[in-house]
Amino acid sequence: MEIDYGNGDAKYGPGVSIKLSGDEVAMAIDAWLVAHGVHVGGPRTVRVNDDLCKAGEVYVDPSGRVHHGEQTWNGRGPEQA
Repeated sequence: MEIDYGNGDAKYGPGVSIKLSGDEVAMAIDAWLVAHGVHVGGPRTVRVNDDLCKAGEVYVDPSGRVHHGEQTWNGRGPEQA
């Protein structure tokens, strides 16, 4: 997982980009299923849009923020953190 400021040129800031590997996307989907009471035992294949997922990205709007460990990213940019 990589977290950094986005490349967006929105009026209020660049936003924050969270990049995930395909395995991390699959794990996130599996965690969502468990949170909704769906438990899968054994091997599984997770497909996104009918294909194996190689990577994913979560874009956080300039009005949002991301906290991970001791770090915080403000969507309005590093000068706002």
